[in-house]
Amino acid sequence: LKPIKLERARFLVDIAPLPPEQWSAQGMEHITFLIAANPGQPPGPLAKVASGGELSRLMLALKLVLAEQSAIGTIVFDEIDAGVGGATAAAIGERLHRLAARSVQVLAVTHSPQVAASADAHLRIGKIVRNGNTATHAAPLSAEERQEEIARMLAGDTITDAARAAAASLLGHEND
Repeated sequence: LKPIKLERARFLVDIAPLPPEQWSAQGMEHITFLIAANPGQPPGPLAKVASGGELSRLMLALKLVLAEQSAIGTIVFDEIDAGVGGATAAAIGERLHRLAARSVQVLAVTHSPQVAASADAHLRIGKIVRNGNTATHAAPLSAEERQEEIARMLAGDTITDAARAAAASLLGHEND
């Protein structure tokens, strides 16, 4: 949890045995995930007390731990960075990059320029409508297109020279 800016959080798993008459194909215990995101807070049910950003980061941490213990070849993260930005998004991107370098292929759907900049490759995903049917397409981006896309992620519709410079910095191309 520390590398993804939840250094003071506590994550607990409460496992309560069920009476035999409640046993089912779903198990013999009732399991509740609990979190205390900040010091001094009592642990509470994850679904009730975690913010969107905390929930995203906790799911990332769980997936990272599970991926290191299994033979999964590819992991897809769909907006695992929801509700976070800045240094926290950069930390998430760095963790995803390290996971990909160690053991698995990582595909991440993101709107975060910090997360996108940490990737080895970048695809632009889009939708097109033809004859009343919608199709999704993915196009790999060249280095130049990637920098421009990250600048667009930073700036929105009007890409400025400052956004291009920030994108270059995120990609480690400050001197280009």
